[in-house]
Amino acid sequence: MSTARTALETEEHQALRAAVAALGKRYGRDYMTTVIREGKHTDELWAEAAKLGYLGVNLPEEYGGGGGGMAELSIVLEELGAAGSPLLMMIVSPAICGTVIARFGTEEQKRKWLPGLADGSLTMAFGITEPDAGSNSHRITTTARRDGDDWVLTGRKVFVSGVDIADATLIVGRTEDARSGKLKPCLFIVPRDAPGFGRNQIDMELHAPEKQFELVLDDVRLPADALVGDEDAGLLQLFAGLNPERIMTAAFGIGMGRFALGRAVEYARTRQVWKEPIGSHQAIAHPLATAHIDLELSRLMMQKAAWLYDEGDDIGAGEAANMAKYAAGEACVKAVDQAVHTLGGNGLTREYGLASLITASRVARIAPVSREMILNYVSHQSLGLPKSY
Repeated sequence: MSTARTALETEEHQALRAAVAALGKRYGRDYMTTVIREGKHTDELWAEAAKLGYLGVNLPEEYGGGGGGMAELSIVLEELGAAGSPLLMMIVSPAICGTVIARFGTEEQKRKWLPGLADGSLTMAFGITEPDAGSNSHRITTTARRDGDDWVLTGRKVFVSGVDIADATLIVGRTEDARSGKLKPCLFIVPRDAPGFGRNQIDMELHAPEKQFELVLDDVRLPADALVGDEDAGLLQLFAGLNPERIMTAAFGIGMGRFALGRAVEYARTRQVWKEPIGSHQAIAHPLATAHIDLELSRLMMQKAAWLYDEGDDIGAGEAANMAKYAAGEACVKAVDQAVHTLGGNGLTREYGLASLITASRVARIAPVSREMILNYVSHQSLGLPKSY
């Protein structure tokens, strides 16, 4: 599949794509499947991507980053995914946590975390989803109360990626507003070894190097400086992290879809049953062409979302990021499904590495927010229709 791009991307962006694509090609799907089979982590690829400056390309230069934005970071994840070796923790560590700390953290927090997030020596996880809250962040029950100069956190989180390899987890909790008595969201950095911070791995059918965890916070005591930014700006800080999450999830889906489509196109070009390769038949060719169009359209919306976010338009980026995530999730699932179908029985073999993507591709539809919740967002925010809840 060609990675040539139009004038929508600068020469620097195109060069970044080519360089990351070359890195991904050196690892590829075989590396990823071996890591998964052996129960390991993508340490080698993570370290090399970090050394080349790709992991922190969105973080400020004064803290060791590349000084770019979501436009650059999404290119990195998309191209690694298109090579068959995406790094899921890029969505969490530099995109969500790195962005929130860079935008709202204290100077001390920036110095402590950003250089390590940029060079890959530090990793952060992100905990927002709860067993009884799901997509309703207003029902989050993890609470933080003051005790002298400290904070004490109590609650549970589920489906938190990579806690076992993260040095800390950025936890979304709620504190009581002294004026109104209402609970408001706040973000806290919780070190992995904090007393009372427990984790249990969730047994997933999804095969990935990054494991999923349930977290239990049992009166986790944190110093005052564990709170990120201003106590009164929690909602703004939260959405500052969620928009990059949606943009990067779109990149994750587009990369996976491109990988699957590339395998299918190569197979259709060479697989011969009658006189001509099967790709010459429109029943094979047209669905693959449709999948390609859908992926390209998804990328356009992702690029728009990244541009708006990098320009500081949080509201415009919110709408575009949700749309990009929705479009990429749909395009990814359809591309993987069509790729497997194109290969027939071979599409279900380990040799071609597509069958495992049937489950993995659903992630782009489900997480970090379901397509139905995005349709709700567009119905209410974009179209002005009344809410049903």
